[in-house]
Amino acid sequence: MNRSFGRLLGLMLGLSAIQGFAAEYVLRVDGLGCPFCAYGIEKRLRTLDGVKDIEFDIAKGQVILTTEKGVTLNREQIKAKVEEAGFTLRSLRVLEDGSDGTAAP
Repeated sequence: MNRSFGRLLGLMLGLSAIQGFAAEYVLRVDGLGCPFCAYGIEKRLRTLDGVKDIEFDIAKGQVILTTEKGVTLNREQIKAKVEEAGFTLRSLRVLEDGSDGTAAP
């Protein structure tokens, strides 16, 4: 019985690795100064496939975008949506699969 449980556990862990991890993107946006600005940016970012959650820290000019598991976005996609909303992407930091990387727009 222990052997079967071990196999089942291994299979489950293997499937979660195949599905991937959710990615988190931390955006610094110039001009983000009020809830109305945040709403405009959120409307554009929500049109990207796989976006799970969007949070704002208006005081820091920061947007935190989280994707569904296994979904990754590239810098150009995000930058285009921020610019469509009328703002400038100052920087982008990606937290994905437990790693931290930074990229300038």
